[in-house]
Amino acid sequence: MMNGTIKKLSEDVEIYIFFKLPMKSIMRFKCVTKTWCNLMQLFSFINLHHNYTSSKKDEFVLFKQSLKEQNVFTNPLSFLRTPNGDDDLDYITRDLEVPYLSTGYGSIFHQFNGPCHGLIVLTDYVNFVILNPATRNYRLLPKSPFVCSRGFYRAIGGVGFVYDAIQRTYKVVRISEISGEEPFNDPSVVDWIGEVYDFSVDSWRNLPFGEEEFPWPYNCPFAEMYYKGVFHWYAHRNLVAILCFDSSTEVFRIMQVPEICSLYDEKVHWLTILDECLTFICYPDPRRVSSPLQEITDIWIMKEYNVNDSWIKKFTIRCPPIESPLAIWNDSLLLLQDKRGIVISYNLNSDKVEEYKLHGYPGSLRIIVYKESLMSIPKGSTQVENY
Repeated sequence: MMNGTIKKLSEDVEIYIFFKLPMKSIMRFKCVTKTWCNLMQLFSFINLHHNYTSSKKDEFVLFKQSLKEQNVFTNPLSFLRTPNGDDDLDYITRDLEVPYLSTGYGSIFHQFNGPCHGLIVLTDYVNFVILNPATRNYRLLPKSPFVCSRGFYRAIGGVGFVYDAIQRTYKVVRISEISGEEPFNDPSVVDWIGEVYDFSVDSWRNLPFGEEEFPWPYNCPFAEMYYKGVFHWYAHRNLVAILCFDSSTEVFRIMQVPEICSLYDEKVHWLTILDECLTFICYPDPRRVSSPLQEITDIWIMKEYNVNDSWIKKFTIRCPPIESPLAIWNDSLLLLQDKRGIVISYNLNSDKVEEYKLHGYPGSLRIIVYKESLMSIPKGSTQVENY
């Protein structure tokens, strides 16, 4: 205050202050003045805010569970955060129902993809919903026009969510295998169909696979990862490999896994990011009675991206029996779901195991660790809605 009057802050100072605020406060300040509302809707402001939050250590958790009561499944979403930077979790919002996705027993297999600039795609493999957990905005994507001809069956192999930095657009990709169905089935008639939904044109189109024979993506919610503009799926045909899809060129290619992991054994596999490197984790198959030798979990990281010889074994651990992995949190905690459907963590530094008050139908739990973003949901023929 100068001479009894309030001096107006410069826009740069206002922006600096806004960046220091939690997302909930920023959303409230959008309603204070039209000037602030317009400022916060500018792409330059949103991008600066995204860059700022990406450099912070604050991480949030999107948690999905399936709950069964009297043979009826519900699939609530919850948003959690880390209080005071420790390894605990507090609810921000809990028990939000995901609209548009299938219900019933099949809902335990719903998949998350992301985060990509703070945006996440939820899918039952047929319907796709894009969500910003920070703003609570979401939109149902248009359905693909592709349908199987009579006498053929379609199996979904993998889905992915990417950002094309050259065209500046988000894309959803889906891979399907088309085969004959009884009584018309012919095992020699098998075809692969690739589809991509491009947010910039709000439509689906087919993707060519070319003449090369690719491994088949392993349809598992923990066997894929978006990294460096490329979507990766754990895949197999004769050997274990990684199937890659470049978001800009829309070309598929194959990446090798560590040689010792390329053969089938009593392990299943998880793709994730650790120490900012693509990471391949081999853990005991929960559906098998493993030998003591197979009860260990090996964690491999690719020190130099897309260089097969740069795989190194980072950790060998012996964690409790699990149903599946969920996420890596704070770069040191493996979040896992045990066979009871309870979230546990394994600390890579101390070997300490902890149990959280997060649970659901065994095999149904999903977790994505994300950082808050103001990124808007791209508009299209379907409406943007809000929780």
